[in-house]
Amino acid sequence: MNIDQNNHYVNISQLTKRFGSNTVFEGIECSIKQGEFITLLGPSGCGKSTLLRSLAGLNPIDGGSIHVDGEDITHQTPQERGIGMVFQSYALFPNMTVENNIAFGLKMKKLSSENIKKEVAKIIQLVDLAGKEQHYPHQLSGGQRQRVALARALVVKPRILLLDEPLSALDAKIRKRLRQQIREIQKELNLTTIFVTHDQEEAMIMSDRIFLMNNGEIVQQGSPEEIYTQPANEFVAGFMGHYNLMAAQHAKQLFNIDTTEKIAIRPESIYVEEKGRHYPKHISVPLTAKIRSHQLLGNVIRYQVALESCRDCELTVDLLNRSSERLLANGQQLNLRFNLNEIQPVRA
Repeated sequence: MNIDQNNHYVNISQLTKRFGSNTVFEGIECSIKQGEFITLLGPSGCGKSTLLRSLAGLNPIDGGSIHVDGEDITHQTPQERGIGMVFQSYALFPNMTVENNIAFGLKMKKLSSENIKKEVAKIIQLVDLAGKEQHYPHQLSGGQRQRVALARALVVKPRILLLDEPLSALDAKIRKRLRQQIREIQKELNLTTIFVTHDQEEAMIMSDRIFLMNNGEIVQQGSPEEIYTQPANEFVAGFMGHYNLMAAQHAKQLFNIDTTEKIAIRPESIYVEEKGRHYPKHISVPLTAKIRSHQLLGNVIRYQVALESCRDCELTVDLLNRSSERLLANGQQLNLRFNLNEIQPVRA
């Protein structure tokens, strides 16, 4: 692939990494614009953290090249790359205060004491740690420790910020708050950021674009909306959003869709028929189904249903949880309608 250094800030070409006889990834190609928030998303073991560490220079690569702002950094040391990295484990110095942990990188750069004090004070305000300057890591909550790690990476003004599952060890409430803070800081600094996670919701909320990985390949890249609504293949459809996958013969039988591939149907694109309501042409005729089970997911109720006109056609249907009176019982029969505009073939 020809790389246009003028249009992209980060260019990765034919990147290959092996551990002995095990090839983690081979021929990785992608480009990132300055100021973009990119998420590497995928199941455990797909190569996303190894790719991140290769960008940081922590893992030497076995082929390909990495360019940042037109500069070839492929064989530079981690210290030469100007890249900041935040790890899941925080990696703070336990015998240093918050202030000294954050200042460490600036001291390595031999900045004056006055400049260090000024930069540390600014970054402490940015990550909302005012009043914690003289605390030690063991005196902080998990969320506060992660903000110290973030501040330490930001204070040296990296040209790229790498985040390796930094929120996975935190409880749900702190995690939601911290991911919002990270996104706000990233936008304020217009900082090119690459974030690793296996959490689909996190990727959808935080990203400008998602690079979805599987078995060492980027199988699809695009905006969260594109990844969610236009899955490139069965893996993407299965990984994102609980898609229903239906065999080609059933697509023909039920919806008169002539395809040789499976079709993907989102759970929220299936409606329970309401008597007396007029449905437009892109909504299918009703199909009778029976509820097998249901799960309460807060504002959504997820039903598992079986279509009566199609053997082995079990589907997931997501409905808004409007009130307890409208909860549908297990074993109840109902008519379902499908948004035909949102049914799409997917390759294997």
